[in-house]
Amino acid sequence: MEPSQHTFVAYVEDQPGVLNRISSLFRRRNFNIVSLNVGRAHDPGISRMTFVVEADDDHARRIEANLYKLVNVLSVEDITNKPNVVRDLALVKVRATPERRGEIFQRCQVFRARPLDVGPDSLVVEITGTQDKIQGLVAILEPFGILELVQSGTVAMTRGPIGDAAKAIRDPQAVRGIAAA
Repeated sequence: MEPSQHTFVAYVEDQPGVLNRISSLFRRRNFNIVSLNVGRAHDPGISRMTFVVEADDDHARRIEANLYKLVNVLSVEDITNKPNVVRDLALVKVRATPERRGEIFQRCQVFRARPLDVGPDSLVVEITGTQDKIQGLVAILEPFGILELVQSGTVAMTRGPIGDAAKAIRDPQAVRGIAAA
C-alpha cells in the first residue's frame, strides 16, 4: 500500500521531554513527520499535538499503538478519514515597492490573506488555510520576490461533537487505563 499523509491528534502531559520522546519514536521507526504543532489544551497540564506523518494505513495503526506505550501520552486519534477541519498559518514577506503594493493587495484579497506590516520596500502578509491555499498565494507572489516565508505546523480538529482523543482525556478512568498500559 502506498504511503499517504495521516493526521494524528494526541493529548499529552505538559511536561519537559514529552516532545523529544515522541519525535524519537518517529525517528526510530523511520517515519517522516511532515508537520508538527504543539500547544496547550483547554485542560490545565495537558498539551495537544497535531502531527502529519507519511505512512500507509498499517504503519499508521502501528504509530498510534506505539504512541500509547509512551508514559506521557494520554490519548491519540488518527483523524485522517474523519470529517475534519485542517488549517496552517503562513507569514510571507514579499518585495513591495510603493508602485506595486496595490497589485499585491488585490492578489492577496483573492486568497483572503491580509497585510500585517508595510515597510518601505516590503510587505508582510498573513494567510490561514490549507497547504494548497498557502502554496497558491506563494506562487502568485513569487514574481514580486519572496523575501521570507514562515509556516506554522498543521492544526486539525474533527467536525461535529467532541473528538475521541479529547473525550478520552475527560474520562479519568480512560486516562488511568491508558497510563497503565
